[in-house]
Amino acid sequence: MSTRNAATHCGQFSTRVTIACVALMAPAFSTLARAQATQAPPAQVVPTRAQPEKAAAANLDLAAIVKKGVEFLVATQEEFGPLDAETNLGKCEWPYEGVYRVKGQIPVAYRIGGTAIVVNALIQAPDLATDEPRKQAIGRGMQFICAARKHPLMSHVEYDAGYDVRGWGYTYGLDTLLRAKKADAIPAALKDEVEATILWSIEAIQATQIPEVGGWNYARPTGRDKVANPSPFMTAPTLQALMLAKEMGYVVDDATITRGLDTMDAARSAIGSYVYSGKVNKERKPEGEPVPSACARMAACESTLMMAGRGDMGRLRASVDAFIVHWEWLNKRRAQNGTHIPPYNIAPYYFMYGHRYAAQAIELLPRQERAEYRRRVNELMLSVQSENGSWNDRVFARSAGFGTAFALQAIMEAK
Repeated sequence: MSTRNAATHCGQFSTRVTIACVALMAPAFSTLARAQATQAPPAQVVPTRAQPEKAAAANLDLAAIVKKGVEFLVATQEEFGPLDAETNLGKCEWPYEGVYRVKGQIPVAYRIGGTAIVVNALIQAPDLATDEPRKQAIGRGMQFICAARKHPLMSHVEYDAGYDVRGWGYTYGLDTLLRAKKADAIPAALKDEVEATILWSIEAIQATQIPEVGGWNYARPTGRDKVANPSPFMTAPTLQALMLAKEMGYVVDDATITRGLDTMDAARSAIGSYVYSGKVNKERKPEGEPVPSACARMAACESTLMMAGRGDMGRLRASVDAFIVHWEWLNKRRAQNGTHIPPYNIAPYYFMYGHRYAAQAIELLPRQERAEYRRRVNELMLSVQSENGSWNDRVFARSAGFGTAFALQAIMEAK
């Protein structure tokens, strides 16, 4: 984003202009970080698909937007295929689809994670008690999450690290089932199986943490006993799931949480960015990675630290500012091919993730600051909503379930 565009954003503030302009000057934005934002963007391939509609800047009917998103999600639950020769649950899932495959197939962990994220959004949306089709879709989704944990590629006993995404299934499966229990949204027939899956997920997450260092990463050297670089992008939501489990009375190893939090502190640079994996070399490169590279994961990390009692309000606010200021860099990679593309090595899958956790961070800010930040983030997100009420940051149509669910969760963070 250019300096002129940043000024334009500040100018769009109405009665809250003072808050926004002061926030945009937060210490995390050093001269270096601002200079990086002015670099010329890389050449982009113009998508041939239909362009998304632009949302009106004012008077957004968020309730209607959520309702339309819920209708889209319920309608797109699919029968992806049997888990094995004996288990075919019918129309029960919303698989997340990315570029990674296992023997040419979408990994079962992506099927669990995508389904769990959608189920979570459907549970949170208003009027669940009177929405029978939605309740049935939620029940089928939970049944799939529980059944899929028994798939061989979800075993934490057989896990041997390498490039392995099963942790995403553990994390979002656990988070969703805990929230379903908290909301009393678990069908009676599934309560025992859900409880077993919650306990199994906690065990699996703790068993697959990186030895000695702590934290989690889906891209590790082969060999579960090898020390590896943790990923803040993955560690933040995983810690949030574990902390929620502990809050709800489940036994969670405190040392696992502490080590995970330590890895995030080590990953934060002098300018407030978070490295993609590992820790900042505070002597050779204290600035870590450029803020535009990290702006979609900063809020997730700062929110997690804040929830754990190790956060800082200035850093939290700066993480939301970073997301808003550098949003256009994320948008340039939305629904594009490739993953970590220069100049900032931004992958498309950071786009909706960034909105979901920026919205979470906003609700941890002082109450008087939240409304203006909500407006800014919602307007950015709604500017790329598709006409059918969905969002998708991938080139795969199937992943609109994941994108739409994260968008709805972002909107519904404000309660």
